[in-house]
Amino acid sequence: MSINLHQSRQYLQDFDFRSLFVEELGWSNPPNKPVSFEIEGKTFNRTGVAELAGVMILEIKASSGEIPEARLRMAIHKEICKLYLENLLIFVDEQRTQSLWYWVKRDGNKQYRRDHLYVRGQTGDLFLSKLGALVVDLKDWDTGNVSIISAARRLKDSFDIDRVTKKFFTEFQSLHGDFLEQILGISNDSDRRWYASVLLNRLMFTYFLQRKYFLDNGDEFYLQNKLKAIKQEGTDCFYREFLQPLFFEGFGKPEVDRDDALKKRIGKIRYLNGGLFLSHTLEAKYTDIQISDRAFEQVLDLFSRYSWNLDDTPAGKDDEINPDVLGYIFEKYINQKEFGAYYTRPEITEYLCDRTINKLILEKVRVPDEDKGLSKGLKPLVLDDNLNELLLRLDANLCDRLLNKILPELTLLDPACGSGAFLVAAMKTLIGIYATVVSQAKLFTDHPKIAQWLAEADEHPSLDYYIKKRIITDNLYGVDIMQEATEIAKLRLFLALVASAKKVDELEPLPNIDFNIMAGNSLIGLIRVDAKGFDDLSKKEKGKGKKSFAHDPTQGNLLGRTVLQGNLLQGLDASEYEQILKDKNQSIALYKKHAFQSDAKRSPDVRSQDQSILQLRNHIDKLNRDSQAKLNELLLNEFSGNLSIKYEEVLLTGKSKKRVLNIADIEALEPFHWGYHFDAVFARGGFDAIIANPPWEIFKPQAKEFFALHSNLVTKNKMDIKAFEKEQKKLLESPEIAAAWCEYQSKFPYVSAYYRSAEDYKNQISVVNGKKAGTDINLYKLFVERCYNLMRKGGECGIVIPSGIYTDLGTKQLREMLFSETEITGLFCFENRKEIFESVHRSFKFVVLTFRKLFPHPLAPSPKTGEGSKSSSQIWRQVLLSPLARLGRGG
Repeated sequence: MSINLHQSRQYLQDFDFRSLFVEELGWSNPPNKPVSFEIEGKTFNRTGVAELAGVMILEIKASSGEIPEARLRMAIHKEICKLYLENLLIFVDEQRTQSLWYWVKRDGNKQYRRDHLYVRGQTGDLFLSKLGALVVDLKDWDTGNVSIISAARRLKDSFDIDRVTKKFFTEFQSLHGDFLEQILGISNDSDRRWYASVLLNRLMFTYFLQRKYFLDNGDEFYLQNKLKAIKQEGTDCFYREFLQPLFFEGFGKPEVDRDDALKKRIGKIRYLNGGLFLSHTLEAKYTDIQISDRAFEQVLDLFSRYSWNLDDTPAGKDDEINPDVLGYIFEKYINQKEFGAYYTRPEITEYLCDRTINKLILEKVRVPDEDKGLSKGLKPLVLDDNLNELLLRLDANLCDRLLNKILPELTLLDPACGSGAFLVAAMKTLIGIYATVVSQAKLFTDHPKIAQWLAEADEHPSLDYYIKKRIITDNLYGVDIMQEATEIAKLRLFLALVASAKKVDELEPLPNIDFNIMAGNSLIGLIRVDAKGFDDLSKKEKGKGKKSFAHDPTQGNLLGRTVLQGNLLQGLDASEYEQILKDKNQSIALYKKHAFQSDAKRSPDVRSQDQSILQLRNHIDKLNRDSQAKLNELLLNEFSGNLSIKYEEVLLTGKSKKRVLNIADIEALEPFHWGYHFDAVFARGGFDAIIANPPWEIFKPQAKEFFALHSNLVTKNKMDIKAFEKEQKKLLESPEIAAAWCEYQSKFPYVSAYYRSAEDYKNQISVVNGKKAGTDINLYKLFVERCYNLMRKGGECGIVIPSGIYTDLGTKQLREMLFSETEITGLFCFENRKEIFESVHRSFKFVVLTFRKLFPHPLAPSPKTGEGSKSSSQIWRQVLLSPLARLGRGG
């Protein structure tokens, strides 16, 4: 049985928790007479809300009328546990406008606090989705499935939830392989696989909309019905005659720009914009793609066997598909060993995001703003690092600072974003904060800046949709070496956005975030760009008769007659690199602004809106391609000139042949030049927060993985070393495989040399007793130092890494960096005995590490402090025994 979402939402908004649990969730009425009790000399009342087999839901109210602080809440929970071991406490204020739901997870002797703040005025749909597992059906009573153990498990499932669908992954994996084989017109295997993912992403997005009744006046079987109709017209034309027009002209064009024939074919479709429905680079490269109707019949047949749920609405069914499943599919589908990518469970992503972002916001609130007037009337903040304490006590000035400065300016990065698990979790954390601040801000409409913010938000049909869209556009950044990963990450954010719409009229254009979430090698690329060196390369090109940077004149007047891109380039005193940055940033700002531009406010330009954003994106892409070439040359100079690194061509037998590096060797690394793409972020010192679970693999050739591509025998997990060596020797008798094996191995030496000698990675090699220790290059070690270099002073980092960070001799130098140049704010150790990382069956320890950067410049010399003079073993012993870092504290 699923709950009535409309009625449940109303009960939650009315703070009628008894009706919510009894009428909708099926729990029993408990004794509801208020009982008074004292904790630390303060008086509280507890009132029964609902009961199930001995598990109690209690409402707690303080005589002071305020929700008690975190320390008192913990003491109250301890007292309640003497009466009811299994419980959920709902703390409310006197006006019944704020509630804090408090549940404690027990794991052996450890306890982990889980709380959720709900404020009157929020829709609460995301919170209601957590309560789906609490529903009790009559048949549960009939079959004897209601006991204190099962009831306690329901609480755990609601507040400690893991909703990944493994069965769907297995079937999807098989489908993906079949779908791949039916794509014709793409000659390159890698491109064909990539395009299969692009198309399936679009189809899944469309299917989510279909099941939310948002397509063609609520047609629940829209795609199936259209496929049947198109098949009547001819064979294998669904892709060409229907899907492409639907994507590029239906979702991709405002309705006023569609011709009548198209409107008739696709029906009533909402304009969504977004990079998802612009023509893909692969579609421009391969213009004769053909896909059979049978391929789409198989896809829709699989999709129809599951219940599709856009995350915000609870269902609790075994066959439920929600956007989190897309991340699970991607992380499982790719070669995990090769890329070191593993699915990160929501418990970890949400905990790290909450902890890191909350601390960051608290720090920003504590720091006086440049505008002293904004800080007037601020109360002293002694908040025990608990943001909820701040949100419970907001005044007009704090609301103003949060809405107009602190929240919109936050920059949050995942440098190994994969399918976007941390980005989605960060968005969820910010949604809750934004929603609470907005709810409180409505009490202060006499404050002009608050009134202005609320007025702008009121122009949009859904406040939740608008807030999510702002977060996705303003706050979130991600980079991953796999293009497929970044596309899934964007898709998941789009789905989370669409989930906010309760009716189709609330759908607005998707945000344009192609230049927030990007593909590239996070570990290779320039953080600081030498503008003079860049300009010198441009002068050399001009001297050779090559055309250097030039402004695209078609970019004028894209949104209105006040915008003239050409004026950006008339600053004669600016370097060419600075001009390019200005043009790029202005163009990206316009590109993003399109998503917030309503049809009514759109300039009566000769171009339609879809043409404008496509031209803008193409212009930015061209700027990036032209700049990438010069930036790669600067990087080549660092490799070859500054570090004297050479390419080592590995031979099947004998010594490697060395040669001078060339630009193709650098391009093959797919460098991501941080200082160029995110120059505006680094102009402010770097990212505010970095949250990541980076790859943990050693950077070296993996023979078994390489030869598994050429032999089914090698893919067997139980193949012993002797059998593998025999099979490898046999495979190398093929000249083609031998050449590929040598080429594969040759990709590693010059990159390893860079990691060992570059100033960006000066803490990778440790010296112990005069000898180098742990000389293997591990990707997680590289990412720790990379994260440090990408953060601003005072920035917060939360990262999941192996426990070797505090046990291995080879990480001594990294430890010294962390303790001399950062403040460790949390260190929590876990073991994989319960397969926290699925498909990794061995038991190993890993840590969730959070730290704050203390110094402003990425490559600043280490300060000479007393702390830094201690041995790393002494420092770590202190930290591991300190109250802050005791394992298990805070979850």
